[in-house]
Amino acid sequence: MAKKAVKKSGAKRASSAKGVKGTKYVYFFGKRTDGNGTMKPLLGGKGANLAEMCRIGLPVPPGFTITTEVCTYYYANRKTYPSALRDQMAAGVAALEKQTGKKFGDLKNPLLVSVRSGARDSMPGMMDTILNLGLNDDTVEALARRRAMRASRGTVTAASCRCTATSSLACRSGPTRTTIRSRR
Repeated sequence: MAKKAVKKSGAKRASSAKGVKGTKYVYFFGKRTDGNGTMKPLLGGKGANLAEMCRIGLPVPPGFTITTEVCTYYYANRKTYPSALRDQMAAGVAALEKQTGKKFGDLKNPLLVSVRSGARDSMPGMMDTILNLGLNDDTVEALARRRAMRASRGTVTAASCRCTATSSLACRSGPTRTTIRSRR
């Protein structure tokens, strides 16, 4: 009975959140891990599992999870985000930069991240992973110089464009792949 009361109060908090500055929307995982495996309703399945893997000592690259409350807020508030989210996400990127020694947008040692969706309940096929967020013409050149892999930069760029087109821009994968292949 006590577990049901906890779940109900958590659900009520999510739907009534008004973007109050004290509400936590970003949970870190890596060297510092804020969540755990029991927090699936708040962190989604992937977020809770990543936190739990870090908590038990498995080697997981650092990152952060944006709570499911942000999605609830978004739809309850005319498709806007909580005002506290931007600063919390900036702190998340800063923590990633510190842990990895890389900087987002840097031309010498760029930080690249992947974006995954993760709902409270499994929803296969909802959203593909966006790989290499932070990759652009300048950072590709920097990585090519740094890793002496100039010949494969077109492949990296093509894969990133394909991923972004199908995930973020809702393009069908077939024509996107054909277009990219024809321009190589």
